[in-house]
Amino acid sequence: MNNDNDDPVIVRVGTFFLVIGGGIFVIFIASDLADRADFDYFFIAVLLIFVGWVFRRGKPPPPSAGRFSYIKKMRENAKKKREEKLQGKQDAKKK
Repeated sequence: MNNDNDDPVIVRVGTFFLVIGGGIFVIFIASDLADRADFDYFFIAVLLIFVGWVFRRGKPPPPSAGRFSYIKKMRENAKKKREEKLQGKQDAKKK
C-alpha cells in the first residue's frame, strides 16, 4: 500500500517552500493591483519557489501504473507479426 507520506523530509520541505512562494507571489500581485507594488514580495517569492523546486526535483518519478500494458503488448505482437510477414515477402522475392 502506497501512502502519500512516503516522501522524504527534504521533498516535503520543498513542497512547503513552493506553496509559501506561491502565496507570497499572490500577495505581490495584490500589491501591484493596489498601485503600491512592493517588489520585496516578488523577490522573496522567486527565491522561495526556486529553493522549493531545487528540493522537489530530487523526488523520484512514481512507478508506472500499468494501465495500458495490455494495449502495449498487443501493439508489440502486431509489430512482430508485421515484421515477420515483411521478412517472409522479402525471402520469397529472393527465390
